[in-house]
Amino acid sequence: MRITKRTNIAIRVLMFCAAHRGRLVTKSEIAEVCQASENHLAQVINQLGQMGVINTQRGRNGGLELADDPTRIEIGSIFRVMEAPVPVAECFADADQTCPLVGACRLRDALHDAVEAFYQRLDGVTLDALTCDNPALMSILNPQPCNPA
Repeated sequence: MRITKRTNIAIRVLMFCAAHRGRLVTKSEIAEVCQASENHLAQVINQLGQMGVINTQRGRNGGLELADDPTRIEIGSIFRVMEAPVPVAECFADADQTCPLVGACRLRDALHDAVEAFYQRLDGVTLDALTCDNPALMSILNPQPCNPA
């Protein structure tokens, strides 16, 4: 299974916000540190906002921040939503059933089960688990402590 660029960027955005708790961060800050285009970021930030994972504020002093504590943000739910439009195999998106094996193929069910197991494993991983007590990550995202004083 290959994770889409959109999901990768979404996790970077969330980790960046977790590293900068207590203040609004800007799209340009994230773009610079996380090496992502502002175009891609805008789309991902919009989707994360619609999901209720981040709060956004427009305007001159605007930016974004986590909408919840990192201990309550599970990575599995983020992956499910961000990856939802991308089929794991072509036959998952084969609406007109042009594949002659669709009616008898067991691989489709096995792949579905494997993807669900993947998501279930990520359900136990919180944003906090990815960021806190991770000095290597914090030195890249923010040299300040993980939890603001």
